[in-house]
Amino acid sequence: MKILILALSGIGDALMFTPALQLLKNNYSDSQIDVLAMFKGVKDIFERNQNVNKVLYKEFIKEGTLNSLKYLFQLRGKYDLTINVYPSNRKEYNIFNFLIGAPKRAAVSYLRQDIKNLGFLNNITFKEDDKLHNVEENINLVGKITGKEFSDKPDLEFSLKPDDLLFADEFIKRFKIQENETVIGFHPGCAVLKNHIKRRWEPEKFSLLGKKLIDKYNARILIFGGPDETELKNEVGEKIKSEKVIIAETNNLAQSAAVMKRCNLFITNDSSLMHVAAAMQLKVIAIIGPTNTNYIYPWQTEHRIVSLNLDCSPCFFYSPKPLTCSRTDIQFKCIKELDVDMVYKTAVEFL
Repeated sequence: MKILILALSGIGDALMFTPALQLLKNNYSDSQIDVLAMFKGVKDIFERNQNVNKVLYKEFIKEGTLNSLKYLFQLRGKYDLTINVYPSNRKEYNIFNFLIGAPKRAAVSYLRQDIKNLGFLNNITFKEDDKLHNVEENINLVGKITGKEFSDKPDLEFSLKPDDLLFADEFIKRFKIQENETVIGFHPGCAVLKNHIKRRWEPEKFSLLGKKLIDKYNARILIFGGPDETELKNEVGEKIKSEKVIIAETNNLAQSAAVMKRCNLFITNDSSLMHVAAAMQLKVIAIIGPTNTNYIYPWQTEHRIVSLNLDCSPCFFYSPKPLTCSRTDIQFKCIKELDVDMVYKTAVEFL
């Protein structure tokens, strides 16, 4: 059987499919499993995954409608089963799944706006459950495909190549990071599509937190982020005003992951690097505002969630709807009033 995984929605979603991918490969060991990706970081993850035969990489956002359709029609008739990774069930992804034309098309059905998002174009479905982690939703989907119920819940998988690890070794040597130093990673960014920039804890608070951790633990602070977050990383670093700060400049996601492995603690927004940190088995502090933590907490690694747990939270559920806040007093109070001391005290517990 030839299987195509549509991992189009982003890095975190791709990583949270990897445990289900392992179970899929275990049950279809003779099958060819390919992955369709449109983000470079997703390509990095699956190119290093032993359960994947080939990664098809196409930047559909840059290609435009006509070129994207041409590419999809080139894939028609080549696969027996296609799978949308959860939570990729927006209509665009369902149309992609349908146009590729596999006889079996699998996806998790949204509880909200599924018909509007053309969920009926898929013919193997499993209804989402707000109480479950995204990893568990993906495992349940593979269970529906295989006709089995899985008790196994594997770790996230992001294997690193020797070159990735060599880059990290050279990075550590270049910045003279000592073996006994406390190293704390920050990720002050997150996705910005659909107004998700509102999930970000303010850069000023990351900077104040960095100062406190340097004063208390003489910690090295490594600030991570993607190519589009350079300005944000520099802003946080400049406000800390310390030689103990390092802006982690890397060439790809795998190199970032390799450097992250040196961190004693990783403090992050609800973001893709939160899941990379979990895949690296780091201790993680996740700063969570409007998101349902059931969906996205750091999977199978030691972690703490810092959240105000307001009565109105969570207000973000999966649908194409942009992130909005219904409060009339303070918009996105859940993240704006989450203070530095809350995160600092949680870090102290770890350190």
